[in-house]
Amino acid sequence: MEVRPARRGSRTPMSNRARAEWEPLTEVLIHRPGIEMFFGLLEPYSFLYERAFRVDEAVHEHAELEHVLSGAGVTVRRLRDLAVEVEARRPEFVERVRADVERIVRYTGPRDMVDRSRRALRRDLATFDAETLFNILLLRPSVRLERRAGDRGILPKVELDAPLANLYFMRDQQALTAAGFVLGRMSKPQRRAEPRLIGTLLRASGATIAGEVRAPGTFEGGDFLPMGEFALLGTGDRTNASGVRQLLGLSLGFDEVGVVHQPAHPALPDDAPDPMIDMHLDTYLNVPGDGIAIGCAALLRAARVDVYRRARGGRLVRIQRKRTLAEYLAEKKFEVLPLSTLEQMSYATNFLCLRDRKIVAVEVEGEVDRVLAGLDLAARRDPHRYRALLALARRERDELRSGRGFFPHIAPVRDRGIEVIPLALQEITGGYGGAHCMTCVLSRSEP
Repeated sequence: MEVRPARRGSRTPMSNRARAEWEPLTEVLIHRPGIEMFFGLLEPYSFLYERAFRVDEAVHEHAELEHVLSGAGVTVRRLRDLAVEVEARRPEFVERVRADVERIVRYTGPRDMVDRSRRALRRDLATFDAETLFNILLLRPSVRLERRAGDRGILPKVELDAPLANLYFMRDQQALTAAGFVLGRMSKPQRRAEPRLIGTLLRASGATIAGEVRAPGTFEGGDFLPMGEFALLGTGDRTNASGVRQLLGLSLGFDEVGVVHQPAHPALPDDAPDPMIDMHLDTYLNVPGDGIAIGCAALLRAARVDVYRRARGGRLVRIQRKRTLAEYLAEKKFEVLPLSTLEQMSYATNFLCLRDRKIVAVEVEGEVDRVLAGLDLAARRDPHRYRALLALARRERDELRSGRGFFPHIAPVRDRGIEVIPLALQEITGGYGGAHCMTCVLSRSEP
């Protein structure tokens, strides 16, 4: 991106591209969570969180992730800092943001008071700095005015329209392909405003934009994995069929794309996937290095893949042969290191690859008890659907503790020469995501 880094100094501009998950990671964009996370915790289910957690510890864990990435030589950009830079360098984009702010902030109450407030907002917008504008976009406030007796007898009540409590999951608003960014469209209305904010800042920063998914399509970046000579694209709860068609119509820089259908776990009594078990593709599959994949064995066997290859004329055309994701990875000569369902549900696959065979991964054993507690609650509410899955997870816990241990501290990882930087993220994963979900990759370089 042709932007100045947050710290002092200069650097050579980098192209926005990623052909493979294992290419050296050079630059990421993150969002340090703030007050918006607190509002998410008031109603975790509606804000798409997995469970409640402690905000202070979650922010500390996020800071530790940033520290580890910087220590590994990755340039780490913060979203708020990027907004400040854009204000200084691209005033035309700031004007668009001010127009968005005028649309977001609404006033209700007596007409004369509302008219006065609207006029004041239009007048004051020019004085709002980037920090203020960013906070308005983040919290989405409106003001209800009530008249009271006396001088300035006005009681303002501020209401927030779905604050962006999930914004720290910076993977999902877009995906970086071999041809640049594809801007997404979020499946859930709680997150629908996020891609507009991120897309505006990426464009203002000079990022390469390969395309954008529009309604009725939905696409989230956790459903995309660049795999070198091909790419994987998940579809299901968060990325729909229209989003898939739109992506396949773009020039992504890959001559083959495997479209992976969200699988139902075999321990569930019907064929309906549970999105909180495998919300995105990266919640049950990831790649730590060239020719190596790590994934939940049960879900890899259950997931169906439609393969599209580049034909004459440049279009991606579907190949008729059916296969599972496990079979497709074998065709592509990827060795799969299998994980248990409990490890997968404890964010084992949500690691971030720094370079070939070096990853930042969640300390899975620290997540296990919380995951089992959530499963136990689900099984008590709906025993028919979750009883068997809970029994499986408990059995796996006992076997792993008495046997090979928990990812990432397992012999198959060590034997393949995979270097792991483990992180304890027990609080912040309550929002449902690990290191992979919390990072927007801005660039990877060729090895």
